[in-house]
Amino acid sequence: MKKFRVILFLLLSVLCQAQTDEKNIDHQSILWTRYYNQLLLNEKWSLHSEFDNRLFLKPVQENLYVVRIQGRYKINDHLETGSGFAYFSVDTQVSEINPDYNTPEYRGQQDLTWKLNVNKVTLMQRFQLEERFIRNADKESLMSGATFSWRFRYRLQADYIFWKKEKQLLKALVSDEIMFNFGKKIIKNTFDQNRIYAALHYGLNSNLAFELGYLNSFQRRSNGIDYFNRDIIRFSIFHKIKI
Repeated sequence: MKKFRVILFLLLSVLCQAQTDEKNIDHQSILWTRYYNQLLLNEKWSLHSEFDNRLFLKPVQENLYVVRIQGRYKINDHLETGSGFAYFSVDTQVSEINPDYNTPEYRGQQDLTWKLNVNKVTLMQRFQLEERFIRNADKESLMSGATFSWRFRYRLQADYIFWKKEKQLLKALVSDEIMFNFGKKIIKNTFDQNRIYAALHYGLNSNLAFELGYLNSFQRRSNGIDYFNRDIIRFSIFHKIKI
C-alpha cells in the first residue's frame, strides 16, 4: 500500500506540472475501433493479436492503424508477463494536414502485469517498456533511416462486475495510464502523455465480448510547447479461442 501511494503521488505531481505549464493545445475528436484476439495455447501460455484503426471525426480523416502480436505467460494467479511487436502506419496526427505518404513505426514491447481480485472488483497494474523505431520523414516524403527512442508506460486499472450469469457478464472499468519518453533524441517531451479511460464491457459468452468507452489523451508533442487533447470513443471486440 505504501508503494501504491508513492506511485500515485508521482503521477499526480507530473499531471499537475503538465496542466500548469503554458501551452498551445490542439483539441481533436477520434474514433478507435479494435479487434483483439486471444489464442489460448494452454493454462500458462497464450498468443494475443490486435488490429486497431483510428479515425479523426472533425473532419473525417484517417489517423493511423496498428497491428500488434505478443506472447504472454501466466506466472501465477497475480502476475503475468508478455513480449511482442507492433507495426504502426501513421497517416497524419493533425486532421487538417493530409500528406501523400504514411509514416511507419516499428515497436517492440515488454510488460509485467499484476492483478488482484477482491469480490466483484479487479485491480490491475501494468508496467510496460517499448522500443520505438519511427521512420524519418519531412513535409513532402519519407527519408532514409529511423529515429529510435524508449517509452515507459504505467497503467492502473479497476474493474467492477455489475452482474454475472453463467458465461455472460457486464462490468465497468476505469483506468489511468501515464507515459514517459527517454533516449538521445528526447529533449523536450520526456513526459509523453496521460490517458484516462472509462468503459462498459459486455461478455456475450466465454469467448466473445464487446467494450465501448471514452478515453481522454493529453499528449505533449516533440517541441515541448504544443499539446494534443484528444476526446476518443473506443469500440473493441474481444475474441478468445481455446486450443
